[in-house]
Amino acid sequence: MTARHPLCDPMPLLSSAFEPGRCRELVESIPEGPARDVARAEFLYFTGQAEAAAAAARPLLTSDDLSVLLSASLVLGYASLSLGQADDARAALGTARAAVGEGLDDADPLATAVASFFVTTARTLLHLPLPERVPPLKDCVGLLPEGLRPFALYVLAHQAYLVGEHGRCVGVAEAALAVQGEERPITNTYLHLACVMGYVGMRDVGAARAHLLAAWNLARPDGLIEPFGEHHGLLGGMLEAVIKRGWPDDFRRIIDITYRFSAGWRLVHNPDALDAVADNLTTTEFAASTLAARGWTNQEIADHLGVSVNTVKTLVSSSLRKLGVSSRRELGRFMLP
Repeated sequence: MTARHPLCDPMPLLSSAFEPGRCRELVESIPEGPARDVARAEFLYFTGQAEAAAAAARPLLTSDDLSVLLSASLVLGYASLSLGQADDARAALGTARAAVGEGLDDADPLATAVASFFVTTARTLLHLPLPERVPPLKDCVGLLPEGLRPFALYVLAHQAYLVGEHGRCVGVAEAALAVQGEERPITNTYLHLACVMGYVGMRDVGAARAHLLAAWNLARPDGLIEPFGEHHGLLGGMLEAVIKRGWPDDFRRIIDITYRFSAGWRLVHNPDALDAVADNLTTTEFAASTLAARGWTNQEIADHLGVSVNTVKTLVSSSLRKLGVSSRRELGRFMLP
């Protein structure tokens, strides 16, 4: 089969620099064609409009342009998670894997790098192992289009977090934020959220709060709310500690996205990873139980979430009962890393 070469920049909206509040304007400024179609699908996804994003991305799966096909597959795959359509998510990501195979068989380094980026992104964010023949993303970053490189570093930071290397997670993400010459609000939101993950893992709540607010200030003017729903379970209660108090209406919308996205995510992750990430806890129970499993005391959790110690005891006890375990340590196998 002849490999398809990247013609358009992959994920053109994710890759773009723009002033917060002008995201839609940027999308409409892209000349009519596949790049604008992908950017529109991205915009719909990142603003939490999963059904519309899936509808916009699906027609692009027939594209001969590897970048368009892979971009559409990623948007459709992740939008399908939010819609609870696990089979559609698997099919979309399966289309991406087939196209990735073509890219990996190509002698063009750019095609190989783009293929590595997409398969690594899809599998890492699902917390699943990578196929053996995929070149390490760290070796491909310099070959990617310039606008995509910072998000590739977010993926590498996420990988470090998943193996418990919280300092490296923060180091990679903060370095990516520091060296950019232009502000890329969507990518930088993800990078700041990676920093939140890492700093909470190191119990540096002050640094985590600063990065969460930085992410929020970038995302809120354009309603780019999806990344916060995607990351809820990894943020160790920071959304409850910060966003719920300052922006309660936005917080409710984030939690709605969280429930929908995480339910679809588990439908794919749990059977493929032979894992048992909890699917019967409220978001607050999940946040409290994650911290309890990491060794936080009831008082520390209460101070962090802005609730009483008795409320924490109730949340953790409810989680233990729902999951059928008797100790905080056992909670860990039902939580995210």
